[in-house]
Amino acid sequence: MDVLSVVIALILFILSALHIYWIFGGRWGTTAAIPSRGEEPLFRPSAISTGVVALLLALAAWLVLELGAVKPVLFPEVLLRIGGWLIGAVFTLRAIGDFRWVGFFKKTKGTTFARMDSVFFSPLCLFLGLSVLLIAAWR
Repeated sequence: MDVLSVVIALILFILSALHIYWIFGGRWGTTAAIPSRGEEPLFRPSAISTGVVALLLALAAWLVLELGAVKPVLFPEVLLRIGGWLIGAVFTLRAIGDFRWVGFFKKTKGTTFARMDSVFFSPLCLFLGLSVLLIAAWR
């Protein structure tokens, strides 16, 4: 489980770094990262909300490391257990989606986001979610 938790944490840290890049004005990937109605994005995330997501992704990465690869120093045992199950559930539910805009069962097709979601985002979320649930169950 050590290797799997390091791989998951690395992915989550990279996603956190991507969000930090966007906070500082980076444009790469923004068109594909936000659900849209045609060419119009459904929402325009603020720097603060993007920063919150970056922070949560980094905390999730560290929690996963403490679940499987490193000695716990930041999170108490009860928070590790609850957090592992919660993170796993959130990513798995994200993969399933809202049945309209995101996830494997979305109705909206044909946009840049929808294509990337089907090919990359939802499979990645399913992998992350099931992997974290496995790590949490193994602990």
